[in-house]
Formats: sequence, C-alpha cells, structure tokens
Amino acid sequence: MVEIQKDVPLNDLNTLGLPSIAPLFVNVTKREDLSDLYQEGFFSSYSPFILGGGSNIVLSEKLNHPVLKISISGVEILLEEKDDARIRIGAGENWHNFVNWAVNKGYGGVENLALIPGTVGAAPIQNIGAYGVEIKQVFESLLAFDMRDGTFKRFYKNQCKFGYRDSIFKRELKGKCIVVEVTLLLKHENHDPNITYSGLREALNDKGIQDPDIKDVFEAVVAVRRSKLPDPKVLGNAGSFFKNPIIEIELYEKLQNSRTGIPGYPVDDLHVKVPAGWLIEQAGWKGKQIGNVGTYKNQALVIVNHGNATGEEILNHAKTIQDSVRSMFGIELTPEVNIIN
Repeated sequence: MVEIQKDVPLNDLNTLGLPSIAPLFVNVTKREDLSDLYQEGFFSSYSPFILGGGSNIVLSEKLNHPVLKISISGVEILLEEKDDARIRIGAGENWHNFVNWAVNKGYGGVENLALIPGTVGAAPIQNIGAYGVEIKQVFESLLAFDMRDGTFKRFYKNQCKFGYRDSIFKRELKGKCIVVEVTLLLKHENHDPNITYSGLREALNDKGIQDPDIKDVFEAVVAVRRSKLPDPKVLGNAGSFFKNPIIEIELYEKLQNSRTGIPGYPVDDLHVKVPAGWLIEQAGWKGKQIGNVGTYKNQALVIVNHGNATGEEILNHAKTIQDSVRSMFGIELTPEVNIIN
C-alpha cells in the first residue's frame, strides 16, 4: 500500500519558495509505487501533477490536483567501451549532482549542462540546454509509466520529438506519462568539449585555458552560472522564466535598423533567435522590484521572490514584462516555466 498524505505544504519543494498546498501527496521512491497506485484506481480517479525538483514551476496557493513527487534514485553504468558509456539514471536524481558525477568519472557530453536545477526525469521533458548543448545530443532513451493503462513504455530519441525546450511530453503526452528513468550515451574518451558559446569561451580565455577538458568546461559553466543566477536557497527563483523568442528575419532586420546592437542567432534561413534577457533589460526591468517580486539584478531573464510572494504575484509581474516587451519590440515572450493551478 502506497502512503497518500493529505494537505501537504509545498513551500520547500519549489525553488521559488511559493506557498502552496497539495490536497493529496505521494512520494514515489520506486517504479512499483506507480503500479500499485494504478491497481488501487488512483489514476482513474485523479489527474496528478508530477513534481520533480520543483525548479521550473509556478504554483498557485491551493492546487486542484494531487501531487506525485518522483524520488526514484540510482545511477548505473550499463555499458562502458573505449569511447562510449551508456548510463541509466533514476528520474528522481538531482541533475547537477549527476553531471558532477559524470565529469568526475571522465564521461563527457553533459558538462555544459552543469548547475541546471531540477531532476534527471525532468531534463528530457524540457529538453534542457545551455552553452551550446541540449540533452537530446546525448539522449538514448527513457522509460515512462503510462497513467492511462498502467504500463511502462520505452521512448527513444526519435519518438520524443525534441524541440527547443520542448518534447512530446510537453505536448501530446502531457499529463499522460511519468518518466521513471533516463538512459544517456556519454563519451569516455575522444570527446571534444563544445565551447562554441561566446560567454563560455570568454570564461575559459580569462583563465588562460586554450584546450579545455570536460572538467575545465564544467568549472567554467558553474562559475558563469553562479555569477548570473541567484541560489534558490538564498533568493527564490525558477531559473530562466521565459524562452528566447524565435522571430522572422524580416522583423529582426527591422529591429536592427531601429535598435543598434540587438543580438540575434540564426536558426534557419527565415528565423533568428533573440535573447529574452536582452529584451527584458532594454525594457527597463533588470533589477526592478515591485512588492515581493523582482527581476534579478544580474540576469533579467530570472524573476525572483524577495519574500512572501504568491504565485499570482509572480505571474502578474511576468505579464507586465511581456506587455512591455511586446509594446517596445513587437515580440511575444513565452514562459519557459510550467504554471500549475
């Protein structure tokens, strides 16, 4: 029998530190817990919210759905050859802790993704990315529990429909599947670290490192992220709040003519990606605080809880930023975080 708790506070289980109550709460520590819940009729009665590290969410004060906290742990090396390593990780493992483990073992491929908050299970759902790397580049497969029929199903890369901060689990299979484990393919030897991102190259150059190994890249990424992003334990935040918008090249060229210095990165022949943080900063929001909510002084892309903020206050602040950017640039900002009611 799986323990189901009632009226559980989630204040310490979301990195924004928002007050929220789960009407029902289950801590899932092994995959069999999900099978037991299915047999007990839990999934036919409820549509639960799946909680990982609580790092990419905005919670309302009282949720309408039960919460399943995925705490399935374990890291296992399935295959290790001269160049490659196949590694299976439990969905509840802390993502940064896993990256740190991989780097210390000499496995390359995830070092650019250091210090991204959240769990391993959430990483492919979001197709997390940073400093020129996305998880899809090292992804082999994941095992998910289908809440509709109580079965476990394996999804390979081509089945996950990865996109920019997107996957099939945020679209067609949203609210239908629970990730229980992830298998990644990392490089054991002959790995060339990705240092194409200008900010990362600059950080390495500042240290006088011209030919970095994975540990050099890992340490540089950690240093850059810590200089830009607040520690959620000190200042509540959900990481990057908005996606970097992808706009048509005609609009980008028009903005270039009217606003010298607007950065942009080609996506294809017709589209350009523009940094959301730059747009928000130009609109005057960097470091600005209204009531309990503010925009972080070192990175305008991060909305922070200065103390006692509610989910409603966070969302109102975000909407005001969206309105400002739309008015100034004609660009629509889309939240990267998940909004849970």
